[in-house]
Amino acid sequence: MARGDQIYIFREFWNFEGLYEHHGIDFGDGTVIHYRKPSEIIERTSIETFSRGKKIHIRQYPIRYIADTVLNRAQSRLGEKQYNLLFNNCEHFATWCVTGVSKSQQVENFIPLLRDINIDTLSEPLKQAFMGTPPKDTNQFLNQALAEIRVAWDDIHPQYKQALAEMNSWHQVAMEALKRNREDLAKEAIKRKLNSKKRATELEENLEKLASMTQKLLQNQTDNG
Repeated sequence: MARGDQIYIFREFWNFEGLYEHHGIDFGDGTVIHYRKPSEIIERTSIETFSRGKKIHIRQYPIRYIADTVLNRAQSRLGEKQYNLLFNNCEHFATWCVTGVSKSQQVENFIPLLRDINIDTLSEPLKQAFMGTPPKDTNQFLNQALAEIRVAWDDIHPQYKQALAEMNSWHQVAMEALKRNREDLAKEAIKRKLNSKKRATELEENLEKLASMTQKLLQNQTDNG
C-alpha cells in the first residue's frame, strides 16, 4: 500500500463473508479516511479500526490523481454526515478522492436487481418490519420487502437525467429567444423548463425514497441476520 491509495476490505453482508466492500483512503501513516460505521461520518481512524483484522486490498486505476491531491480531497470532507447507500457511500467517497468521479461499482452491480416496483407499496412491509414486529417474524418481513424492491432504477434514473437535460436545453432556448427579442418564444421555453424541473424534482424524490428504504432494509437485515 502507498500514501493516497484507495483501499478496501471485504466485510460480512447478510451473514455471507466477502459480499460487501468497505473503502477508504490510506493516509500513509497508519491512518485511513473513510465513512465510518455505524456513525456514518467521514473520519480519520487507525488502519486497524478500518480493517477489523481483514485483509486489505488496493483499487487500481490507469489514470488517477497524485497522492497529495487525493489526501487533500479526502481531508476536505472530514466530518461529512451525508452517507447514502445508493448515492454517497464509502466507495463513492473513496473513488471521488482518487479519480474525481463519485462512483460505486457495488451499487452499479446491485441496481439491476432492483426493477419494476411501485415505491409507495413498500410502506406497509417496512412498517411491519420496523415497528414492533416479533423478532421471529422480522426477517420474513425484511426479506419480503427486499424481494419487492425490484425498483425500476433503470427506468427512473434515465428519466431523471433526461428531465435535467431538457431543463437545461429549454433554458438555453429561452436565452437565445431573448437575444432575438422573441419574448413569446422565451416565455414558452421558460414554461417548458419549469415543467421539466418539476418532473426532475418528482423523480429525484422517488430516487431518494428508494435509497432511504433500501438502506434501512439492508441495515435491519444485517442487524437481524
